[in-house]
This record gives sequence, C-alpha cells and structure tokens, in this order.
Amino acid sequence: MASAGDTRVSAAWRNWVGDQRCAPAEVVRPDDRDRLVEAVAAAALAGRKVSVAGAGHSFTETALTDGTMVDVGALSGVLEADPSSGLIEVGAGTVLADLNEELDRLGLAMENLGDIDRQTIAGAISTGTHGTGARLRNLSAQVEALELVLADGSVRQVGAGDPDLLRAARVGIGALGAISAVTLRCVPAFALRRVDTPCPREEVLDAFQERADANDHFELFTFPYADSALVLERNRTGAAPRPRGRVAAYLNDVVLENWALEAISAVGKLFPAAIPRLSRLAARLASGSAVTDRSDRVFANERRVRFTEMEYGVPREHGPEAARRVIEWVRSNRYPVFFPIEMRVTAADDALLSPSHERDTAYIAVHQYRGMEWRPYFEAVEEIMDGFGGRPHWGKRHFQTAETLAPRYPRWAEFQAARNRLDPDRVFTNEYAARVLGS
Repeated sequence: MASAGDTRVSAAWRNWVGDQRCAPAEVVRPDDRDRLVEAVAAAALAGRKVSVAGAGHSFTETALTDGTMVDVGALSGVLEADPSSGLIEVGAGTVLADLNEELDRLGLAMENLGDIDRQTIAGAISTGTHGTGARLRNLSAQVEALELVLADGSVRQVGAGDPDLLRAARVGIGALGAISAVTLRCVPAFALRRVDTPCPREEVLDAFQERADANDHFELFTFPYADSALVLERNRTGAAPRPRGRVAAYLNDVVLENWALEAISAVGKLFPAAIPRLSRLAARLASGSAVTDRSDRVFANERRVRFTEMEYGVPREHGPEAARRVIEWVRSNRYPVFFPIEMRVTAADDALLSPSHERDTAYIAVHQYRGMEWRPYFEAVEEIMDGFGGRPHWGKRHFQTAETLAPRYPRWAEFQAARNRLDPDRVFTNEYAARVLGS
C-alpha cells in the first residue's frame, strides 16, 4: 500500500487492455477520506482537472487525464456492516472479488453481479455495470447511499434524504465528484446452480424472452460464424455448494476458457481468412456442464485473454433481432472477428443515466481480440443499435456524443442539473466526459 498522500509526477497510466493510456501531471493515492479531500481540493485550487481511477477495467477514456489522477485503491474494505438489515458500507476502492469474500464472512451476498469481479465498487456502479436477470437490476440499483468528495473539498452524503440526487449519483460516470464510500443493500448468502448447454442459435433466439423469464440469470454466447449458442442458466438452489475440484476448475477456467481462446485468437489474428473455421471449431469445443456453488463464484469468470469491447442495451423485445442483424453484418462483410457475441438481460431501474433506465433491457456485447482492427465492426454495430434506440454501456467503447445521447434518456436534464449543482466548475471532467455529457 502506498503511503498516505503519495504522489508521483508524470506517471503513466493504462487500462486493463493497455489501449487507453495517459500521463497525468500527478497520481495521488489517498488512504483515507481526509487525504482524498486534501488531494481533490489541492488539485482544484491549482486549476487541474481531477479523474478518479478504479481498477482500469473500462474500455473507454473515462479515467484519462493530464491533470490529477486519484487512485482510490487504498480506500477499501468494510467500514460498517449490519448483517440483520443487509446494509454494508465499503470503501470506494474495494475490489468486487474482495467484497464478495467479506460479504460471505458476514453471511451476505450481492443479489446480482457481472461476470468479472476485478473492478472496484465505485467504478462498477459509476459506469452502469450489470449482470443478467430478467427480474434483477444492475449493480448501481443495490446502492442505498454514497459519500462524495466535491471539488471544493466538502463531503456530501447522498442517500434517501435526497432521492433525486441519489438517482443521479448511482451512475455518475465520475462527473459528479470522487466517491469515497458506498452503502449497499445486500441479501442473505445463497447458492446458484449453473447449467451450460450448447443449442442451435436460432432456436435460442426464438425462445429468448421465454428463457429469460424462466431463469433467475440467463445469458448466451454465440460465434458469428457458427450456428450454435452456448446457453448459461443460473438459478438459486437450496442445495449445498459443491464446487469443482481444483484441477477441474483449472482445466475449465484457465486451460479451456483462456489458454485455448488465446491460442485460437492468436491464430485468427495471423490468418484472418481462417476465422470462420476457427469459430466453428471453438463452438464445437463449448460443451455442456453444471456446477453448484456460492453465488459470487458462479457469477464470476476468469478473464485472462485481452480484448476490447462494445456493449449496447436495447429494449428487451428487440434483443434477438438486434443480435441477428449484427451476425448478418459480420457474415455479409466477412469481417475478421473471432470473439463471440454475448447477450444478457436486466430489469428496468431508475438511475438517471443507467442504460436500463425505465425499460427492461437486452444487452448485446461485441468484442475484438487485442491488436486487431475493431473500429469498422464497432461502428457497424453502433449503427444497428441506434436503430433500436440503443444506449451504450458507459465503460465500453462507443462513438456517441451528448447531442446523440440526450434524446435517449428521459431525465437527461435532471442529471445535468445535478452536475451543475455538484461540480459547477467542471473539475471532474475530461475529454470523454465532455464528449458524452457536454462541457
């Protein structure tokens, strides 16, 4: 752990993939709220913009700055907990994997999680990170209160006493202030039964809505050049967790899902013409399996292969058609993309800038292997999603601007009012925030 208030001048920073980089004037690593207050106030006084960096798992430029970068990694761990009510306050820099271990010791769990657990809690909620579940909302909907450090050095408690501001701050994209602590409403610990089943893709898309409703957590992966889909169904169970043995888990999570994927992706990068055949091979390797374990262990997957990603949320009823159009575009253009398309669902929520704001949502995510051309593919996908009123995941690549985004959010003006109220001088602004929120 860095010492309190540690600063490095002109320190380079990069995200998890390595394709978003910047050279901040300084990087500060406060280890308590008072140090965070000092760092933010000093930066504002010096006329520097402030950006808060989490674990670097965003694919956008959301954390980039040439001013002051605040690394909140040391602001971690459980600050207060009430297992009887399920309320727990944690430091903003708490990594989800560590949070899950702390919750388990308290007999608690997050009701829903995404498939990666390496993000910080502040970064995950600020970008609208979500899991899957037709009756479940994204991670930010589990937030009961936030503690924000503002540019003038004041500390603002945002909670039930100001519900409008809380709805803005739950998905704030880092533009309202520096989150120092988060209060979450958790649920009693539970186990999940996960069943993976290869199925014909058209059969799955035809029954997409029924499958989503029939399972607590439903998602699918499909390679554009294959005709099958791997269906993941996770449901609560009263059965005791029976995790896979260490060797079996290593073979599946590391060897098959990472080493094999890395090897095939690397071959596809060298020989793009082989990608359709490689995709069909990979689809055949996706076999059925089942496991029952602690919920967070069933939600999270090992991710070692580096890629870049775009994800859009569209009205749930349009999800299958939007996915079909992406697959049709890839095939008709013979575009060299090996990574599968992922589809998930969430319930509507009330965060002002949540991609699921006031509508049940189907999420469609596309990926491209590191070092391969991605822009034409992502531009085509975005055009398709635009036709369905799609809203981008704030932490994943997109080309939208404030002008194109404002009509898609019924309460856009309310978020801007909250931004004016909390950060009138736009201290918490970088090029990304200026593009997607306006300057």
